[in-house]
Amino acid sequence: MKSSQALIPTQKEAPNDAQIISHQLMIRAGLISKLASGLYSYLPMGLKILQKIEKIIREEMNNSNAQEVLMPITQPAKLWKESGRWDEYGAELLRFNDRHNREFCLGPTHEEVITNLASQYINSYKQLPMNFYQIQTKFRDEVRPRFGVMRSREFIMKDAYSFHLDKDSMRVEFEKMHATYCRIFERLGLNYRPVLADSGSIGGESSIEFHVLAESGEDDICFSDESDYAVNIEKVAFSKQVKTNDASASEEKVLTKNITSIEDVAQFLKVEQKQCVKILIIKTTNGYKALALRGDHALNEIKTQNLFGNFEFASDKEIKSLDLKKGFIGVKDLSINLIVDYSAEVMVDFICGANHWDHHLTGVNWDGIKFEAVDLRNAIEGDASPDGKGKLVIKRGIEVGHIFQLGDKYSKAMNANVIGESGKAMMMIMGCYGIGVTRVVAAIIEQNYDNRGIIFPVNVAPFSVVIVPINYNKSTRVKGLADVLYQQCLDSDIEVLLDDRKERAGIMFADSDLLGIPHRIVLSDTHADNGNVEYKARNNPEKLEIKFDNALAFIQSKLI
Repeated sequence: MKSSQALIPTQKEAPNDAQIISHQLMIRAGLISKLASGLYSYLPMGLKILQKIEKIIREEMNNSNAQEVLMPITQPAKLWKESGRWDEYGAELLRFNDRHNREFCLGPTHEEVITNLASQYINSYKQLPMNFYQIQTKFRDEVRPRFGVMRSREFIMKDAYSFHLDKDSMRVEFEKMHATYCRIFERLGLNYRPVLADSGSIGGESSIEFHVLAESGEDDICFSDESDYAVNIEKVAFSKQVKTNDASASEEKVLTKNITSIEDVAQFLKVEQKQCVKILIIKTTNGYKALALRGDHALNEIKTQNLFGNFEFASDKEIKSLDLKKGFIGVKDLSINLIVDYSAEVMVDFICGANHWDHHLTGVNWDGIKFEAVDLRNAIEGDASPDGKGKLVIKRGIEVGHIFQLGDKYSKAMNANVIGESGKAMMMIMGCYGIGVTRVVAAIIEQNYDNRGIIFPVNVAPFSVVIVPINYNKSTRVKGLADVLYQQCLDSDIEVLLDDRKERAGIMFADSDLLGIPHRIVLSDTHADNGNVEYKARNNPEKLEIKFDNALAFIQSKLI
């Protein structure tokens, strides 16, 4: 393709709302165009990249014997009510009525549709197992779309669903999809980690997320520095601990006027935050509860929800109605149930609120206090790994894939069964496997960029090679050589961009770097004189002079 015939609207500056590198560079390189909050059009270069990623995904899914289908994004409410998720899913599910006042939604996922499909066409155990996948648009009405295509409302996803006669067969497919995903992300050149995760609104027995390690990630990934242990921070489970110290201090009430935060209390009393206990008040369907954590620990909301069901933090008004003093709540004299994290349970001589305005207690111990001890907290860097090997390291991760062992959650709710070998009806067992295709584009950029722009791996770059002829429109010799090399590349099925614009060399170099094209060939009158061309790889600052007659073979050698 020639630049003069292509839409590549590069920009020098990123828009003000572009906060992370991938968002900035995708806008500046002309890959996407914002239509509305969380809605983006893919421009020609962006679409080429998407299609290359989709091709790799298709090849690996097909090699794993999955069959491609395509299901509607518009889904009838009836199916979601059958599964029980119509009310459960929340505001992210965009609901609407058609002209006949029938209820529909835009699909954020397709468990209901595929289960309905399978129940129509799979009726015998002899047809199982089967795995169906699609690459298709999804819609989730995010409350706060951000970071470009990283968290948009409309996005492209590869979602697959497998059907089995029993759990053993489902687990075999789950492991096969795990290996398939590893091959996909390796082919995409990503530095990633598979981690144990919470199944969330999809449900099922267990799940594994695939995270690309990047500072812009929204998730914290915990892994051991001595073993293969790796989980999402929400899944790090801690066991009950043994107290190693004995109480030695006397309890004392201390004036802490207007000092309410753990940070300020610790600073005022000249202690570490881990010597303090903080109290959080939550409201559950079974009433209010006080949660006690070590001062330097954060509440794990997933663990909390798994323990108590849906909950919310109590408002200032509700805290006051419980005769509690916000900022000075302690572990004593509570009128509601006290739940203590395992790490806090083994603390001695600690500091907490006094349940009186402007006062805290020092030298507090648990003797005589009624409470229940559970695992409530998030992990922190340096915690002992739960597998007993090494310490935890915490990195930021971008979730690009998630695989689930669904079991019979959907098949049972929607009566998707087959006739078994005994002649009796048996519920099908399901697995579910997703990859955020558009998010993968952003993840690749987050791991591959410099101060000049994107550095795409060659198998996903919009072009493999860019030819930059200096004075193409003025020098017949340069034009002739550029056209010859361009045609040679086309004849050799090399994806090549010929920058034939009437622009300065610096602008052409900057645009090719911004777009992340892996290989660049420069031609000028000087090269026409000496019979050479200049070669430069996008990921290497060094330039090479090579013979024009060897240029095609040289390029081909770089693309192997």
